[in-house]
Amino acid sequence: MPEQLSRVAVSADAAALLRQLTVQHGPLMFHQSGGCCDGSSPMCYPVGMFLTGPGDVKLGDLDVGLDVPVEMFMSESQFEYWKYTHLTVDVVEGRGAGFSVEGPTGMRFLIRSRMLDDAELEHFGLAPQG
Repeated sequence: MPEQLSRVAVSADAAALLRQLTVQHGPLMFHQSGGCCDGSSPMCYPVGMFLTGPGDVKLGDLDVGLDVPVEMFMSESQFEYWKYTHLTVDVVEGRGAGFSVEGPTGMRFLIRSRMLDDAELEHFGLAPQG
């Protein structure tokens, strides 16, 4: 079976933390907005605590080893800047951002990015037209 191409992934450490946070808070989702400071960090919320709207793009689902994946969204305006990148949610020591659920854990989520490869560009309709 061919590998499923996705715009998003999750590191093993971030997946482990998300499993722990799901026990505490129930199903979770991420929203990546634009801007500086807390706005540049992926924000993790219990499903229903942050409402996405028509100005948000669903980037994909993070498989963290639970029955329900963690959905990831980004503001449409930010997506225009990031549409050629693959994003990986990771976690490092530090204070979590704003209202993101990892705040009290002493850890914080962050995004690692790389440019989409040729197969991904083609899959997402972003390959240059020959």
